[in-house]
Amino acid sequence: MNRIVARYQDGRILKGFTNDFVPAKDHFHLFADEHTAGARPTDVQVPDLKAVFFVKTFEGDPQHHKSNESPEGGSLLGRRIRVVFKDGEVMVGTTQGYDRSRSGFFVVPVDPASNNERCFVVAAATTAVAFR
Repeated sequence: MNRIVARYQDGRILKGFTNDFVPAKDHFHLFADEHTAGARPTDVQVPDLKAVFFVKTFEGDPQHHKSNESPEGGSLLGRRIRVVFKDGEVMVGTTQGYDRSRSGFFVVPVDPASNNERCFVVAAATTAVAFR
């Protein structure tokens, strides 16, 4: 099971676990608990989302200040990319699979202390995507 935070374009946020997220599919199921046997999941429609964040913890670190700068001496996999969402949020990271014709793409944050391990960005929720 993957621990995720699903952020909708309208500002709603759902937190939970999924085992069936596939970038090419338009929906997946979200469970409130990692070990919920027989519980009914929430059906999440990907086109309604801003992004799906694969996170280390649901709480994060409130003392952490997000950095969009690469660490000194660190090696990055993929191409460096800057994403601007419709709500004004900016995400900088790397990607290995951006294609304008697809409905979304993965970004790995450049900040090694980020709570986000990776993020699936829904292309329709962005205003600008540029390689840096």
